[in-house]
Amino acid sequence: MDPHLLRTFVAVLEHRSFSTAASVLGYTQSAVSQHIAALEADLGTRLVERRPVAPTAAGLRLMEHAPALLLRLDAARADIARLHRAPDARLTLACSPAALGPAVARALARLHSSGPVEIEVRVLGRKSVIEEVLTARADLGLVDGVAAPSDPLPLPDLGPTVTLAAAEEPLAVLFPAGHPLARRTAVRLTDLAQAQWIDAPDTAVPLDRLRAVCGAGGFLPRIRHLGTDVHGLAALASAGHGLAALPRSLAATLPGVTAVQVRAPRLVHRTELLHPAGPTGPARRLAALITDRTQGR
Repeated sequence: MDPHLLRTFVAVLEHRSFSTAASVLGYTQSAVSQHIAALEADLGTRLVERRPVAPTAAGLRLMEHAPALLLRLDAARADIARLHRAPDARLTLACSPAALGPAVARALARLHSSGPVEIEVRVLGRKSVIEEVLTARADLGLVDGVAAPSDPLPLPDLGPTVTLAAAEEPLAVLFPAGHPLARRTAVRLTDLAQAQWIDAPDTAVPLDRLRAVCGAGGFLPRIRHLGTDVHGLAALASAGHGLAALPRSLAATLPGVTAVQVRAPRLVHRTELLHPAGPTGPARRLAALITDRTQGR
């Protein structure tokens, strides 16, 4: 399967347009049509309906595989390029919002104190953090999520990328300050399944993840929050637009809301550090600082 044809296929379905895909990819519309036709001939089935542009059943199935396949190809290319990259004193750290906390900030300060390092911190959604590391646009990544105590996060296939535990802490639910449940010391997530929630997949625990760990339906959104603004999420929760789940240490610092710890199911908020198999010197030092359990003493 030609990856160039696969990229064109993904662009057409993402934009639902042959002309827009052509503009994004820098092809003519005729070339895009030829790519789709060639891919369909290769697989022996129609993948894209033309009017309107939409995936067929086979196209939908292929879209389940295509992004991961293309990401792994990009990751392989970046991994080889790293072997020939000259060492330097720059470091790019990609973090999901809830993964960038005081411990990471202290580790960055300690890295600075050990010698001159040019540091860039990018706050991104979880999927984007992984992509940044795999494609060598970031030297290190920090992603967060929920899991049973000591269990790893359910991450996609990362190839030769190294994954290290960085932190575990209790999970909490954000309630408006005047909410009746805000006076409790702990709550059960299953008791909140039918409450209204804020769908904030890049900032709070994604609602589909809450459904998975609770083994129940519900957790339906009243409003959708896109982006990485934790304080904006707190403002929505404070105004009564819905609940959200965050690590307790972060939730406790947000204004206008009360953080109540999750008692059941037995879960922790977990942060994991990602880096390539051959990290740069600054990346290796920062990874050691972040995973050093004594740094907060």
